[in-house]
Amino acid sequence: MSEPQRLSAERDLYRDTWVRYLGYANEVGEAFRSLVPKAVVWLSYGVSSSYVLADAIDKGKKAGEVQGLEAGRSTRVTVAVVDTFVWQALASVAIPGFTINRVCATSLYVLGTATRWPLTVRKWTTTAVGLLTIPFIIHPIDRSVDFLLDSSLRKLYPSVGKPSSS
Repeated sequence: MSEPQRLSAERDLYRDTWVRYLGYANEVGEAFRSLVPKAVVWLSYGVSSSYVLADAIDKGKKAGEVQGLEAGRSTRVTVAVVDTFVWQALASVAIPGFTINRVCATSLYVLGTATRWPLTVRKWTTTAVGLLTIPFIIHPIDRSVDFLLDSSLRKLYPSVGKPSSS
């Protein structure tokens, strides 16, 4: 088995295991925003951001280990780190965090104007709506970020250093 095939066949700690769920921590934090102190929400962003950084470093390290021309090594590593970091920052932190934040804010507002439920019930309902929204937004956001990067940043990469799609 060739080196690139071996690397692609390996199990990716950051994408194929439970560790992937750390990238969703901020979405859970946003869903609970109305019930927990702001520090907890910020902590959830810290967990997600740490996941993003760790995945980018891991992909850079793996790109540096690929056998090939030594002259292209730093380019491969840079492209892998930048592409992974930007993709993960958008698809795992920024866009889903904003989306869940807005879904929960809208839910809380609508429940406040359309019902006479006690505030505690409205907040828990908003949290449930936010949590239930997460599985539905993941794939559309991932595909949209792929399209965005394919249409912009990835056009700047040298053809030799292009990473495989996330």
